[in-house]
Amino acid sequence: MIKIKRLQVQARDKTLVDIAFDVHAALGLVGQSGSGKSLTLKALLGMLPKNLHVKLDVEADFTLKAGESVSLVPQNPFTALSPLTKIKKQFFCSKEKMERLLRSVELDSALLERYPPELSGGQLQRIVIAMALERDPKLLLLDEPTTALDAKTTTTVLELLKTLQREMGFSILFVTHEIDAAAKICEEICVIKEGRLVEYGTISEIVNAPKEPYTKELIEASFHNREFRK
Repeated sequence: MIKIKRLQVQARDKTLVDIAFDVHAALGLVGQSGSGKSLTLKALLGMLPKNLHVKLDVEADFTLKAGESVSLVPQNPFTALSPLTKIKKQFFCSKEKMERLLRSVELDSALLERYPPELSGGQLQRIVIAMALERDPKLLLLDEPTTALDAKTTTTVLELLKTLQREMGFSILFVTHEIDAAAKICEEICVIKEGRLVEYGTISEIVNAPKEPYTKELIEASFHNREFRK
């Protein structure tokens, strides 16, 4: 478990984010655009500009370090990779490990000789996931990783991530504006608004008995099939 006892992001005298949460197996951080999701993610990765002040109090059995114990799966696989460089040149590990990682995301190692524009969105997103797992992270941050994918590919990628999480034992923090996507992979959800958590609970609690109008809006925007609710 990773316990974020407090994460605060400040700009001069204004507090942009002030939250706390625990990540067990998989936690969804859900909110509309501008809610503070991206600031939270970048703060955990140490990627915020110097004019923003970050206070981070963490309790975990490892040190949060981007690129090592913490890895990121970005939003858009089409822009995450260099289009003029073969896939194998974009990994930073041995060929043997590259091939093993591609097998783990259900891709043929022959794709290592291809260029990104030659592959589909689903293939590219799986490759980006494989790259994120290069250093065997303890925490995998997902930044709306299915935004650029169609519905069928989205389901496939999320199911794959859940399988990998069970097999490899890393924790997941899934940042998204879609509660239905988080529900496919997470056990718990934090709902964030204006840098504060407004609801925190299990998938069932949040989806079936939302307390805040803001959460209800997110649910209505996400679920097209109301039969999901149980």
